Amino acid sequence: MASKAVYSQRDPMLKKRDDFEDILEERRNSSDLRYALRCYAPVVYKGLCPSKAGTLKSMVLQSDQLHYVIHQVCRETGRAVDDVQEEVSSILEEMAHRLQLSTVRFFAFTLSKVFKTLFRSICVNEEGIQRLQQAIQEHPVVLLPSHRSYMDFLLMSYLLYTYDLALPVIAAGMDFMGMKFVGEMLRMSGAFFIRRSFGGDKLYWAVFSEYVKTMLKNGFAPVEFFLEGTRSRTSKSLTPKLGLLNIVMDPFFKGEVFDVSLVPVSISYERILEESLYARELLGVPKPKESTSGLIKARKVLSEDYGSIHVYFGQPVSVRSLAEGRVNRCQFNLIPRHIPKKPSEDIHSFVNDSAYRLVRAQEENMVLKPWVLLASLLLQNQVSGQKRGIALDELTEQAVWLRDLSRQYGAFLHWPEHTPPSEVVSSSLSLHRGLVRISEGRVQLALGQSYAVTPEEELLSQAVIILSCASYRNQALHVFLRPALLASAIHTASSNKKRRTDTVFNSFSFLRNMFSNEFILCPGATVQDFEEACYLLVKTGALQVTQQDVLVTERGHRTLVFLTSMLDPFLQGYQVVCRFLCEEATEALTEKQFIPAVRKFIIKHLLAGRLRYTEVLSSDLQKNSLAALLRLGAVRKIKGYCLGSFQNISTLSVFFCLGGKLPTQKAVIARL
Repeated sequence: MASKAVYSQRDPMLKKRDDFEDILEERRNSSDLRYALRCYAPVVYKGLCPSKAGTLKSMVLQSDQLHYVIHQVCRETGRAVDDVQEEVSSILEEMAHRLQLSTVRFFAFTLSKVFKTLFRSICVNEEGIQRLQQAIQEHPVVLLPSHRSYMDFLLMSYLLYTYDLALPVIAAGMDFMGMKFVGEMLRMSGAFFIRRSFGGDKLYWAVFSEYVKTMLKNGFAPVEFFLEGTRSRTSKSLTPKLGLLNIVMDPFFKGEVFDVSLVPVSISYERILEESLYARELLGVPKPKESTSGLIKARKVLSEDYGSIHVYFGQPVSVRSLAEGRVNRCQFNLIPRHIPKKPSEDIHSFVNDSAYRLVRAQEENMVLKPWVLLASLLLQNQVSGQKRGIALDELTEQAVWLRDLSRQYGAFLHWPEHTPPSEVVSSSLSLHRGLVRISEGRVQLALGQSYAVTPEEELLSQAVIILSCASYRNQALHVFLRPALLASAIHTASSNKKRRTDTVFNSFSFLRNMFSNEFILCPGATVQDFEEACYLLVKTGALQVTQQDVLVTERGHRTLVFLTSMLDPFLQGYQVVCRFLCEEATEALTEKQFIPAVRKFIIKHLLAGRLRYTEVLSSDLQKNSLAALLRLGAVRKIKGYCLGSFQNISTLSVFFCLGGKLPTQKAVIARL
């Protein structure tokens, strides 16, 4: 294997991190064809022989649970058994993978060529690979990668092939299946295709769940899916989806397997291929339909430099250990295993808590690059009124300060240790030269004059750059989130240097609750998060905290200003949605109409100079703020409508925390 390229975290204040190796180093110095055609003999669960696709389908069709659901559907609909069974076979045929080693070898050869062209390095923690290899032999394994790019699932299979590990079967959306030639190639490399939404289709759910559980119980291959359900267009972790996690835990609950190993995988891109595409989607430009012709047209990306990728395979998490003391499995003995049962409240709570814990593990092992810190600083400078940007040497000084602060907060930061900071900063700016402009020794975002005809077009053109930068800033949000919530709570609690601790905690608690759709904040962990935020700000000398008071120190001002500025765009986004609902939503709006209507409202206020943050144009931020207002009771659903009464205490709290003015009494209706 390739020689070590050590990017390990050296900060003695942090736990020891695994070392990384660059797998592309060997690919650059040896034959890709020999690599693709080499002997491939992966270790498998309990030494079993990998199953053929046809055998797997036969096992699914013969399962007791599927037979039970088939007869249930026949009773409910009056259809003939043969007719329903034919539909089941059709669903399974549409869904199932057909893994073939010849296709895998083709992808291994092709991806080697592509990756060497696109990326400087692909760095993997070898210790994580060794842990995974051990886990695969002992228990069924579920791989849970983060999802920031189309590249993720190709990269995962490529890595497992490189390290001679069993290739995963991967849950993929049906839109990929529609791609001529490519869809079948993906199927033959391990993808199985599922619909984005099942609705109340009992039969489809039964086939899907039985297919996944059969693969898992028999250890045919690791199962891979994305906990977030879809790619994050903002580079923030998304609220986890529980459907597939429920399915893979079910065999353990029912005693069909001794344990299941869940392996969080963190994939960190220095530069994301879909960078501007995501920004345009957030501004309302429809996502391009997946197609083979579109893939061919996208080959121009091969002329670009996308920096490095870091892939961190986390510690396998035992479902048995997670469930100990939390789940009473005796409840599953009360009815036969083959009869489907809706998860009980305690099971739902356990699965939900586990999902948040796993996404947090992904976040903590994300490797941050210097550009993430630079993007954070440049965005804050952009709204500070300095139109000429920031001097390069000043930006470097601020980046070094932020580097040290982020490490003290526990960031997994890849900052070249023996390279002068000025070179690190210049290299990062060069890689992202499409987003920044350097002129006369000053750095600013590339918001210069475009070919736009109208002020609105000019604004949206600039918004693409700002939202692209924000997506990199967002990669570091999990590091600063809890201290930033505390800093914002302190800011709203009082204008004095000293605040009462209970008042600050109440404000922190409200902000945390309000942003629970926006960020990964584990349910029921408000006190722990507050204590963690206090600890970090006290440790770095920004605060002094007693049971009675919270005191901001002289040296803490700079830190608190930075932290509150991190959250300000989100606070303003929530505030502007509140204002829209008060001032503009005078008639019924469908869910599809809400986002364009609020975007039009925001554009008007941005052009008039009444809003500071162009980021509030993000549709992701607007959807999350509406969801929060529903939860807080400021807006409520009544018979298919959303009726907002701005008299209730929740809404008063929203406006107090956002620094807004209370609207006049007015009901708001928006059909969802």
